[in-house]
Amino acid sequence: MTEHRGTQPSEAKGTVIAFSAPGCEPLYAHEREAMAAVARTIASLKGFAFQQGLGSGGNGLYFVPDDSLLAPDAARLGINGPQDLFGGVVPWRFAMTKAITHELVDDLAKRPKEWSTGFGRTVSAAVLPGYTVFSRHDALRAAQRLLRLGLARLKPPLSSRGQDQHIVRTVADVERLLARYGSPDLDECGLVLEADLREIVTLSVGRTEIDEIMVAYYGTQRTTTDNAGQSVYGGSDLIVVRGGWEALQDLQLPRALALAIVQAKAYDAAMAEYPGFFASRRNYDIGQGVDSSGTWRSGVLEASWRIGGSSTAELAAIKIMKQDPDIQLVHASAVKEFGNTSRLPVDADVHFQGKDPDEGPITRYTVVTHATREPPRKAAD
Repeated sequence: MTEHRGTQPSEAKGTVIAFSAPGCEPLYAHEREAMAAVARTIASLKGFAFQQGLGSGGNGLYFVPDDSLLAPDAARLGINGPQDLFGGVVPWRFAMTKAITHELVDDLAKRPKEWSTGFGRTVSAAVLPGYTVFSRHDALRAAQRLLRLGLARLKPPLSSRGQDQHIVRTVADVERLLARYGSPDLDECGLVLEADLREIVTLSVGRTEIDEIMVAYYGTQRTTTDNAGQSVYGGSDLIVVRGGWEALQDLQLPRALALAIVQAKAYDAAMAEYPGFFASRRNYDIGQGVDSSGTWRSGVLEASWRIGGSSTAELAAIKIMKQDPDIQLVHASAVKEFGNTSRLPVDADVHFQGKDPDEGPITRYTVVTHATREPPRKAAD
């Protein structure tokens, strides 16, 4: 694929800069291209130039990092609020991971000194049963307590793309797996133990704002089979509405979807427990399924305050709403397909089609299938 270092429209008002966040694991080639597509769309919306990679400073800069930023790194770049970036800024490293999702096993449990005990209590009804632990001793105590409910899932917060997660059936399973995690990572970012769900559906619910346009969305994540035969994330089908959380809650939705939106909104509001947090993109993955006791459950699995797999669809919707102020709802899909047999829709916006050096043949595209001026609303009370 051809790498585009930058584009400079005539009389640009500023520059949109796509770059790698400090300490972030390298992106695959197709992920870099999808990220660049988002940044170029933002540049077009703002009338800015586009630049790949950090360079010299200047006025009118807008940043698109590939991960959440820590507050000191954001401050060095001149990022002072959500109007300055696509993504988010957090005060502590553990706060950008799924570790904050759950409470500690008890008041005596080990934790970072900046840990908010209030956050876990506030979101307890919006997440699955689970615990976050920062020591081997607490992990075993949490496992003993959680496994009374049935099977659990062990999740390292620093792992991405769903990698390195394990289903555990006994405390001995947890004890064996703990040998894989070094003390520095365990002390700083912890481990998550959470109720395991089968027949799971993963929803994405979020809110995105760029300049004067704010949208909220819900959608379903799809799985696909990669070139190694593994089941992986295959994109998202989104319903994007103009406005914030209230616009989303005004829609006529099935009860499970409505619950997911309430849970995402509650998790989002609880971030006030971490002073210094701000974000222009707030995405929450909600898992809905049946636990090993047969109980149906719904809860936020993790938050994402950064560019994500569905961001090309979000930006496609924002672009349409910018062009036509009367458009209130857009149905857009971000698609990832492996192999060489992908048949593209006629109106697909292709971000990558070719051989990724690490993942093999892959196609990434976005397609808008519907836009309307009058979305279905709930009847007035």
